[in-house]
Amino acid sequence: NISVKVVEVAKGSLLAACDADLLGKTLKFGKITFHVRREFYGGPLVDVDEAIEMIKKASNCNLIGPKIVDEALRQGLVHPQAILNIAGIPHTQILKL
Repeated sequence: NISVKVVEVAKGSLLAACDADLLGKTLKFGKITFHVRREFYGGPLVDVDEAIEMIKKASNCNLIGPKIVDEALRQGLVHPQAILNIAGIPHTQILKL
């Protein structure tokens, strides 16, 4: 399952999505410490296909986790070079201008 949270912002919507098993975890890699905060990523649980449909509609997206990032990549929604691995966990952002 994917945890999704949509926040309306000035120029559209921000979708934060993560693989549900990452919620509340802290990832460390070198100088990077990344908190998968429930306050930011925590929301309803949906399946990957529903999360992808939400990504297509959102203005901006923040994604973390192999399930959601790999599917976004497979669907052509994110470029492979836009994916950062943090302690082996893929993270990406999608900004629609």
